[in-house]
Amino acid sequence: MKSVSISGLSRASVGKKDAKAVRNAGFVPCVLYGGKDQKTFSVKYNDLLPLVYTPEVLTVDLNIDGTNYKALMQEIQFHAINDKIVHIDFLEMFDNKPVFIDIPVHTTGNSIGVKAGGKLTLNVRKLKVKALPANLPDSIEIKIDHLDIGKSIRVSEIAVNNIELLDTPNMVVVTIKATRNMASAATDAAKAPGKK
Repeated sequence: MKSVSISGLSRASVGKKDAKAVRNAGFVPCVLYGGKDQKTFSVKYNDLLPLVYTPEVLTVDLNIDGTNYKALMQEIQFHAINDKIVHIDFLEMFDNKPVFIDIPVHTTGNSIGVKAGGKLTLNVRKLKVKALPANLPDSIEIKIDHLDIGKSIRVSEIAVNNIELLDTPNMVVVTIKATRNMASAATDAAKAPGKK
């Protein structure tokens, strides 16, 4: 899984007044938990943008006052009016401890159903997984070459090495639907002269 490097500075005070002062200075209050001690720190606002505004899921090489941590962005809060980042929670990762994370779904190949005029519908953009940090993929690839019109792929049909999928096995991830044009073409064909 791809990662981004972020540097932070420890915060001694953690009250609302301190958080406001941190934001006014162009920083975002953050928390790192999951290890022995919870750490409160702040990061420059602009340094967080590559992590927050991307469709990818990234791990974080976090440096707080010279100490390095491997982390995941766990929760983010935005301002209710201007949508600015106001707080981020990070989860510290350890090589021998599984993490729970949503991984993006990507389809690969050319569906025979799409070639026949059907429409590919991705019902789920991300899947919940449990895995060790070293096994986390950038995305979950689903091959759709064999998928015909009216056919679907469910969670139970997806296999990824060294990863446990946590969503309901029966949940439909991707399907090929017939389009309105196909339905009207079939109706027109049925009404054509010579058809009984």
